[in-house]
Amino acid sequence: MGSKVLRWLYWLSLTMAIVLVAYKVYLNFFERDFAAEHAVQVENIEAALAGRTTFRFAVVGNISNSVGIFERKIIPQLNREGYDFVVSAGNAVSSGGEDKYRAIYRTLTRLDMPYLLTFGPQEQSRIGGFRFYDHFGPYHFSFPAGNSRLIFLDSTGTTDFGWQRRWLEEELEEANEANLFLFSAHPLYPVDRPGLFGLDRDYLFPTSDRKQFTNMIERFNVDAVFSANLPRFDFQRHSGTQYVITGGAGGLVINNGHSRYHYVSVSVQDDQIDIEERQLKIAQHPLWRTLESLWFFIHSLFYTDYLNFILLISLFIAIAIWLHKRIFTERDYYPDFDVDPATLRNTPLRIAMFTNNYLPFIGGVPLSIERLRRGLTQLGHTVLIVAPRYPATAATAANENSVVRVRTLLPLGRHREFKLANIFSVRMYREVLRFRPNIIHVHHPFWLGSVGLFLARRLGIPVVYTYHTRLEHYAHYVPLPGPLFRNLVSHAVVRRFANRCDGIIVPTESAEEYLRNIGVRRRVLVQPTGIDIDKYRAVCEETINQLRIKYAPQGERLLISISRLSKEKNIDFLLDAVLKLKENCNQPFRLLIIGEGPEHRRIESRIQRQGLQQVVTLLGAISPEEMPLYCRIGEIFLFASRSETQGMVILEAMAAGMPVVAVRSSGIDDIVDEGFNGFKTPLDITRWCARIQQLLDDSALYQQLSANAESSAANYSIVNFSDNVHRFYANISASRQADRESEE
Repeated sequence: MGSKVLRWLYWLSLTMAIVLVAYKVYLNFFERDFAAEHAVQVENIEAALAGRTTFRFAVVGNISNSVGIFERKIIPQLNREGYDFVVSAGNAVSSGGEDKYRAIYRTLTRLDMPYLLTFGPQEQSRIGGFRFYDHFGPYHFSFPAGNSRLIFLDSTGTTDFGWQRRWLEEELEEANEANLFLFSAHPLYPVDRPGLFGLDRDYLFPTSDRKQFTNMIERFNVDAVFSANLPRFDFQRHSGTQYVITGGAGGLVINNGHSRYHYVSVSVQDDQIDIEERQLKIAQHPLWRTLESLWFFIHSLFYTDYLNFILLISLFIAIAIWLHKRIFTERDYYPDFDVDPATLRNTPLRIAMFTNNYLPFIGGVPLSIERLRRGLTQLGHTVLIVAPRYPATAATAANENSVVRVRTLLPLGRHREFKLANIFSVRMYREVLRFRPNIIHVHHPFWLGSVGLFLARRLGIPVVYTYHTRLEHYAHYVPLPGPLFRNLVSHAVVRRFANRCDGIIVPTESAEEYLRNIGVRRRVLVQPTGIDIDKYRAVCEETINQLRIKYAPQGERLLISISRLSKEKNIDFLLDAVLKLKENCNQPFRLLIIGEGPEHRRIESRIQRQGLQQVVTLLGAISPEEMPLYCRIGEIFLFASRSETQGMVILEAMAAGMPVVAVRSSGIDDIVDEGFNGFKTPLDITRWCARIQQLLDDSALYQQLSANAESSAANYSIVNFSDNVHRFYANISASRQADRESEE
């Protein structure tokens, strides 16, 4: 079976399941209801038997929504024999589901006489009690019928037994009818061999209350008690009361001496009562009778329980397809060496990038996108960026002609710094379609990233996703309980989105390991974001000296930290460390924190409160063009964030010759080589400060690590970055084209 057929069969099965669930919802909430049906039936029985002392009624048990037996065999016979009414002794439905109640209602409308239902365990199951009450009426009740009284008990315990005993005693004391008939779904006396195989143990009325009810029933000379709950017929007499079990009106019986299809006929003439079992002769030979009963059971299940039946079949089909693909489909886990992306590598591409933030918003993702755009453009490719609109966009973002700005629906974040773009913008879709991209590159697993994935699927082109951000560290921005978002939602969002893409780019090996751990199966390229090495080498020394005099007028050692001022960046740890250094370090120093964010005011307040104004300076946002200059004035780069996938600013700091002292985390671990271009420590202020002080005190060590940092950064040029991404595009596109040809 071809892969296309398997896919169609899988989606058909899934669609069937969804439709069936929707139909279940429709049955429960939208279909026209029937209510208080017993009120109508009791009124009809009372009217039909008014003044009569002679009548006949039938008792059936365990209908279990049977079509083959009850609807097609028993109902026609009851109609022919002309009973005055019919009573179900319990378990008329196979379960208490809404579809089962509606099915039994449709079946009972085929009767030419009134009917009543006893509330049994199957009526109660699957929260069916409230459906019984709504559709038929109370669980226990009584009423006069001619010269007799019919009494119905709730043997399931849904109604308190203590209350029912009191109610029943009052009913029996006040009853002045000649005959008393009682209905209880659970039998009040045990039988010799219960059930089909003698294994049923909970078929009886609850033991703790059974004796009190039987004593009361026999003390008031109840003529007959009818029960169901067993697929058999049984007759007993105790203290003048006849106890009848009838459970052969449907469901599965085995047609032997005990278990057989039947119903009970009750004839009343004055105070004379005749109870007779009426067997159904549905076959002659016992073997054929057994096979036919099994067939009727299967047919009944398929007809009345068809929703669950088809749902089960759909599930089996889906499982079968999955097993077929896992077991019988040959899987090659090695790269396809027959795929030749060489021609695509020499072909200019049109790449559409979708991002939820971009310049002039300053952050790691916008800067990474801008560098990739610039590098791809230099390689001869055309890039279109789809991003939110910001105030004064045209004046602050370069190459605005290659950007589709999408109107903002609403800003998010404490300081409204994040822009939620209008993903329903017709202009956005029109511009992308007009651009005719060969490949779509998305930078977030939601919102505009989802739009990019949608368009790629519609256009039949590959989609590549760059995993920039550890979402679990941004739980404080999401209106969900923090642990729920961190431990479940964030990982599920990334996993589902990444597995729908054709390829994923990650900046570090630890980021790839994370994706594999959460279940991402797609092809992954480990490619750190490139930096413009030449910019950090071409900075004017005179300008550097002027800035150093400005920020370190007394010759203090300058420490630099570049970070967004937000909770996930761990700025408080940085300030705690500075406070400790201030107390213990012999050399004067100043820390310049570059960056802006929603925590600016709180951090500034803390600096003033702890008297750190002479040590810590918040410089705010610095334009990307000025960043090399500010990096070159620093001696040591400090980084406390644990939410990075790469920590691109660390490479920029190294390009400027600054050794790094960082908190160990994913992303950082792949870039900082311990003791070679910097140090990485656990989240421990004492050990972190010790490394900073070691670099401040040991001039030779500092000079060595500074040179190593600059040489390490030289490996991450924008040219290499863009070229490797382009090669990845070509490989993904070639594989996609080969898969399409094999399917055809």
